[in-house]
Amino acid sequence: MPFAAALARHADDHPHAPAFRMEGRVFTFGELMSCAGQLVSAFGRLTANTRNKSVLPDTTTLVALEIGNHPLFAAAFVAATSGGHCVALIDPHLPAATRAAMRELLRPDIVVRANGDGLRLDATAAGQSMLFTAGSDEDISPIAIGADDEPFLVVFTSGTTGLPKAIVRDRGSWRRSLKTGQDFFGIDSDTCTFAPGPLAHGLTLYALAETLVAGAEFVGMAHFDAACASETITLQDVRRLVLVPTMLRRLCALPSHSAPTSVQKITVAGAKLTPVDRAAAAQTFPQANIIEYYGASELGFISVAGPGDTPSATAVGRAFPGVGLTVLDESGTTLPLGETGTIFVDSDLISSGYIGAGDGAGLRRVGRLATVGDLGFLDADGTLHLVGRSGGMVLSGGNNIYPQEVEATLAGYADVHAAFVLGLDHPDLGSELAAVIEPNAATIDRAALDCHLDSHLPRYKHPRRIWLCRALPMTQSGKVAAGTLKQWIVDGHDALEPFV
Repeated sequence: MPFAAALARHADDHPHAPAFRMEGRVFTFGELMSCAGQLVSAFGRLTANTRNKSVLPDTTTLVALEIGNHPLFAAAFVAATSGGHCVALIDPHLPAATRAAMRELLRPDIVVRANGDGLRLDATAAGQSMLFTAGSDEDISPIAIGADDEPFLVVFTSGTTGLPKAIVRDRGSWRRSLKTGQDFFGIDSDTCTFAPGPLAHGLTLYALAETLVAGAEFVGMAHFDAACASETITLQDVRRLVLVPTMLRRLCALPSHSAPTSVQKITVAGAKLTPVDRAAAAQTFPQANIIEYYGASELGFISVAGPGDTPSATAVGRAFPGVGLTVLDESGTTLPLGETGTIFVDSDLISSGYIGAGDGAGLRRVGRLATVGDLGFLDADGTLHLVGRSGGMVLSGGNNIYPQEVEATLAGYADVHAAFVLGLDHPDLGSELAAVIEPNAATIDRAALDCHLDSHLPRYKHPRRIWLCRALPMTQSGKVAAGTLKQWIVDGHDALEPFV
């Protein structure tokens, strides 16, 4: 069922049921659709006498949401995806220059920004602006259902040139993805979902959409804080968590006198859980079934793993329902099982591609198959192993090393909480493999760690330089802030302790 149609049905059938909760503000389904209808009306007034100027077709009004995790996000998202509209998500935590470049690329017809408890709507081409608050006296326009081939969503992913790349997805692929995900994850109207990550990023945004389509309540946070998140889980009787491994680790590390029993499902993406992570999660959330999925903004779901499916440090599960997996070499020939090459998917969930010229990396198609350059191999039982990304390889002493494989091996050691691996310039080797480790314990036995590496990796894949960092710097989405960490290494930052 189309996104707008599902929300309209829930608003008619149970208008007083909670739909979206953020920072103490709760919108019922009835209030959500009413507020969204007022925003659609406001969008129409702002652009009534102006031809659309965005990079999208003239028949589409492009609305850029630059509001982050705001109480009005859900209403603004519903309005900005009403038929004839397409939403673009810009993370307000990005540097101002980056956000300006993103707007310049898209030329949105309307930019929506936070204004206290309300919103500011700017239609630059029309020279019009207005302030909006929930419950305003705007007329309520209906939320329209668009056609499958209309652009629906623009999200950004990191680019090799520093400027994020804009990915556009049509309504058809979004609808198929929601239907597939709802069936697979078993989401219904009782599945109150807590996803504390940034709504400008795919994992949390998708959790919002699939929760609302199911008629359940979505709970978010303006900024992730483990103690506040744990309290929210208990107070709101949360049934499902959707988050990245870093956030799950922070929750599991909290001192607790009683384990939350309401959580029945945990969905994790963005990185792989280690056996230590799974054991800690099972203790903290004893009733929860933990599912990991591997995907990409350009490709949608790729593979999925449940308990016991990923014993190897590189395994990321089997193909997601409806997705075909193939590993090809550089000439496009299918590789035998166990041989590493480029991972291609055959799926109805693939995006329409990038807006603009791109940077020469990322999404690439070969017939029906598509890839983002991830490298890996398939086992005989269909398990996919992810070893790195093309362009992310480190060439050290003539050996090809994929940092992700080394990171996964380090994180598999009991006293290692998380790890980041990179190559540093070296006059003899070309690149020297280095690692920064966030420990679980006060001390790590270096000899024992070396034995762990010996049992899993050849010697040339062992980091030659290692630093300890008590708290790895993280991005808003819960991933390691690679740029910050690299600069710390260059600067000799005192947050890094040489591990010798």
